[in-house]
Amino acid sequence: MRLVSQVIITAQIDKTILELEKLRSDESLVEIISPSIAEKMIAGHEDEPCEYYVHRMATEKETFSVADAKLAIEKAYMASEEITIIILAAKTLSPLVQNKLLKVIEEPPKNKEFILLTESKSTVLDTIKSRLPISILGEMKEEEALGLDLNQLSLASVYEFIQTHKRTDAKAMKPLIERISKEAIRSEGYNLDQKTLTLFSNAFIALDVGSPPPFVLNTLLLKLLARKKR
Repeated sequence: MRLVSQVIITAQIDKTILELEKLRSDESLVEIISPSIAEKMIAGHEDEPCEYYVHRMATEKETFSVADAKLAIEKAYMASEEITIIILAAKTLSPLVQNKLLKVIEEPPKNKEFILLTESKSTVLDTIKSRLPISILGEMKEEEALGLDLNQLSLASVYEFIQTHKRTDAKAMKPLIERISKEAIRSEGYNLDQKTLTLFSNAFIALDVGSPPPFVLNTLLLKLLARKKR
């Protein structure tokens, strides 16, 4: 890892941020992170203040808001001769927030670098991917069979798959949805425009805010079926 503008995909966001801090030489760090990640980072170190070069801020909610994106932009435009690394970390980053950050990421002010950390590559917009390199951390695990043939997707197979996963919780549903998104893209059997790709990101957000996992899965698969090439 390096302290340069990039997107980092990792299941251990808190530990990754701490590793990034260790890479510092003379840079200052601005960390805007979700509450759950902040809690993990200070667990067992509640009485220890942040290092003087780290300005750490927890967002109000788990899902970043436009106000959080504006805060990051404000920090980017603060005049400074030293290099400032602006770190934004959350399990998911909504398309709205990513679009808000797009211009400052594309044309960052002098001596400013942006590092985005999140759990799933599928939630990162193509416009961000085209502007920032992506690093995927962690060991690649052998994937089990999905149990759904996306090349032969039909109403019957969707119904059967939903029934199989009607008791799947939100935590287990996220990697399942990521698998579906990857296999749909690899199959080249769907008309996946930007609106449809955003649907995958929205599915993660819906799970984070408490939507029933079977409902999210059903909505995603039916909309995907509608985009199937005939």
